[in-house]
Amino acid sequence: MTFSYPVFNLKKAINYVDWKLLLFLMLFLNVKLAVKIPAIVLIYLLRFNFGFGFSFKNSRLPLFYFLIIGIGFLGLIINRNSYGYNYMAVFLTGIGFWLLCILAVHQVKLAVEQNETRIIHNTILVFFALNAILSFYNIALIIWETGVFNPYKYQGGYQKYFISTGDYIRGITFDTSTTNAVLNAFGVTYFLTRKKPLMVLACMAVLLLTGSNFINIILLGILAFLFIFNSSKDQKSFIVVCLVFLVVFMVKISPQNNQYAVETFKHIFHLRRADDALVAINAKAGAPLGIEDIRQTIAKHYLDSLGAAIALRKKTNIPVNQALLNLPLTPAGRVFITKPDINTSPYQTRTDTDAEQRRLISFINVHKANLHISGKEKFKPGLPGKVISLAQTAIFLQQHPAKIALGDGVGNFSSKLAFRATGLGIAGGYPANRIYINRDFLVNHLDVYLNFFSRRIGLHSLVNSPNSVYNKLLAEYGLLGLLAVAICYLGFFFRHFKKLTYGVPLLIMIMAVFFIDYWFEQLSILVFFELMLLLNIKETTDLKPAHLWT
Repeated sequence: MTFSYPVFNLKKAINYVDWKLLLFLMLFLNVKLAVKIPAIVLIYLLRFNFGFGFSFKNSRLPLFYFLIIGIGFLGLIINRNSYGYNYMAVFLTGIGFWLLCILAVHQVKLAVEQNETRIIHNTILVFFALNAILSFYNIALIIWETGVFNPYKYQGGYQKYFISTGDYIRGITFDTSTTNAVLNAFGVTYFLTRKKPLMVLACMAVLLLTGSNFINIILLGILAFLFIFNSSKDQKSFIVVCLVFLVVFMVKISPQNNQYAVETFKHIFHLRRADDALVAINAKAGAPLGIEDIRQTIAKHYLDSLGAAIALRKKTNIPVNQALLNLPLTPAGRVFITKPDINTSPYQTRTDTDAEQRRLISFINVHKANLHISGKEKFKPGLPGKVISLAQTAIFLQQHPAKIALGDGVGNFSSKLAFRATGLGIAGGYPANRIYINRDFLVNHLDVYLNFFSRRIGLHSLVNSPNSVYNKLLAEYGLLGLLAVAICYLGFFFRHFKKLTYGVPLLIMIMAVFFIDYWFEQLSILVFFELMLLLNIKETTDLKPAHLWT
C-alpha cells in the first residue's frame, strides 16, 4: 500500500472540481453572517432544489435539525417565556440559524449525490490547498511586519504576537484560529486515510501555526487511535512525522506556548497556587498603564537590578561603595540593567486593558449586584470556566425540574445568540434597540464569561469559556435536545459505522470538539464535517473506482 503524489493538471482540475460547491464552501464558511446568507442565496440560484427528504425512517438528512426546531417552539409554548418584541427577535433569530443549517446540509447532500466521488474529493483538496496558501500568507505578513523569522518568540510591539501569533492564522474563512485549527485537524485525518502525504503535512503545518493546544491534544488522540488500530506501514510513518512536527514546533518554535499549556494544566488541577501579582504590573486592577505607571515600572526594574548586583558583591566581601563603582557599564557609561526573564508569567501575557475588556468591566459595574462571580473585586483562581458553567447548568435544571425536558428556551441560557443579544459585541453585532439578556443567562454563563474575559489576557482561553454544544442543547433545549443530537445527528452517521473509513475518526473528533464552542451557530466546521461524512458514506457503496489526478 503506497501513497500517491498528485500532479496538477489544469484541464482535469477544471473538469473534476465542483466549482459551485467550492464557491459555496469559501463563502459560507466565512466568518461574516453578511457573507453566509448571500452564499446560501447564490447556491440555491445555481442549484435550485428544496426536496429535503426528512422522514422518521431512513431520513435523507439528519432529522436532528427538524426536531430541534420543533423542541424550540414547544419550549416557547410550554415554558411561557416572555413574548416581548426583544425576546421574539432573539427566538426567531435562533430558529433562523437552524434553518441555515438545514439549507447548507441540503446543498452539501445535493453536491455529493449529483457528482462522482472523485469530483468531491478533488473539490475538498482544492479547498484545503487554498486554505493552506492563505494561512501561510497570514504568517508571512506577520514575519514581514515584525522583521523576525519566528514571530512566536517576538516580544516587540507590546507582545502583539509572541504567544498570540496563532490567533492571527485564520485562513480562508477569516474566522477564529480555532476554526482553522479544527478544519485542518479534519484535513490531517482525511488526507492521511486518503494517502495524500503532501496535504497531510500542509494541514499539520497550518494546524500547528494556529497554536491551538486543545485541538493538538484531540488530534494526538486520533492519530494514536489510527496508529494502533487502522493504518498501514506508510501511514504509520507519516503519523510519526506529524508527531515530530508537533514536538519541533512546541520545543523550538513556540516554547512559550508549550509553557503556557503546562501552566494552564497546573492551574486547572491546582498543582501550583496562582499569584495574580506576578502578572499585575499595575496595582490598579483593570486600569490601563499610564506614563507614571511606566516610569514606576522602569524604576522598579532598575532598583531590582541594582539590589541584585549589590547583594552579589556583598557575597564576595566587596564593600558596597566599591560594588557600586564596579557595576557593569554600557559603552556610554550607564549602569547596565539585567534583562528580565521573558519566560516568566509577566512577560507572556499583556497586563493592560483593551477596549473590549473596559466594555465588560463597565457592564460588571452596572450589574454588580447580580454578578456573584465577576462582581468580586479580587480574582481567586479556582475551577476553569467551562467546568463552572457545566455545574451551573446542572444546578439550574435541578432547581427548575419543569425545564429539564425542554430547557430554558432559545437564547435564554447558553448560546452564541445569548451572548450576541447582550449588545456587548462578544459574538458579533446586534441591534441596540433589541438588546435582550435573560436573568438566567446573566447570573450563570454570562457571569462566568465576564469573570475571566474582563481580566488579564492569560485567562482568555477555551477552558474558561462556557461555550459548548452540549451545554447549549442541555440548557436551552433540555434533555430532549441532548438526546436529539446524540440519536438523530451523531446517530445518523454512526449507523454507517461499518462502512466508514476516515469518517470514524472524524466522528470521534467532532464529539470532542463539541465541548469547546457553539458550532451549530458558528455555521462553519459542521458543514465541512457533514460533507466529508456524506461523501464517505457514498463512496463505500459506490462501485465505480475513484480515479485521482495523475
